[in-house]
Amino acid sequence: MAKKEKVERDPRGPFKETRLKIRAAKKKNAFVALAVDTLTILVSALIISFVIKTFFLRSFYIPSGSMFDTLQINDRIIVNELVPNVIPLQRGDVVVFNDPGGWLGEPAPKDPGHPLQQVGDWLLSVTGLSSPDNDQHLVKRVIGVGGDHVVCCDANNRITINGQEIIEPYLAKDANPSNTEFDVIVPKDSYWVMGDNRGNSEDSRYHPNVPGKGFVAKKYVVGRAFVISWPFAHFSWLDNFPDVFKNVPAPKP
Repeated sequence: MAKKEKVERDPRGPFKETRLKIRAAKKKNAFVALAVDTLTILVSALIISFVIKTFFLRSFYIPSGSMFDTLQINDRIIVNELVPNVIPLQRGDVVVFNDPGGWLGEPAPKDPGHPLQQVGDWLLSVTGLSSPDNDQHLVKRVIGVGGDHVVCCDANNRITINGQEIIEPYLAKDANPSNTEFDVIVPKDSYWVMGDNRGNSEDSRYHPNVPGKGFVAKKYVVGRAFVISWPFAHFSWLDNFPDVFKNVPAPKP
């Protein structure tokens, strides 16, 4: 009688296919989980950046030389948007504001560029790293606040605020505080602003015939610039020179 051949059985045999399916499913689930986590992080980052940009901080670049030597062309500045609605603007602050009307004229038409560039610009805008409407904003220094009587110039060729003359160290050496005389009282919730490069700044002095008469109403203010963030070689905090204005008396009622 022939002997039966002994057959070795792989105990995993009946379950091998099932185990492979389970393993593949686990790998797929791990990939899906990673993708979901990554997408969640990106969306959360965009939301946080959008909130920060909308309510707290925003970035602008400097398109002109009106604030020499404090700010150079193409410097990038960070703006605190809590000013002035939460924190009041002070004399000496460097302020970013929307065109109050008639300061910049009609904006030039822009080429929207390649669709990918548009997406990139949108992402930079949402995160506050760029400002597509930068060209419709201005950057100046606040010289007078609501109620101030600002005059140029006195016998010493200096600007006076409420009768107190000020010495302005942020101006270029030997530069005149203004080549244009003015005598104004700043309306409530408005500001009288001037560029540090007084000989080349289209500021409050040059807009008496537009609706705001050269004053910048609070509603147009985006915020206070407090740091130069780029290029790194220019990185510095923006001073509002409190010593310049410390002796200025409060405006008369």
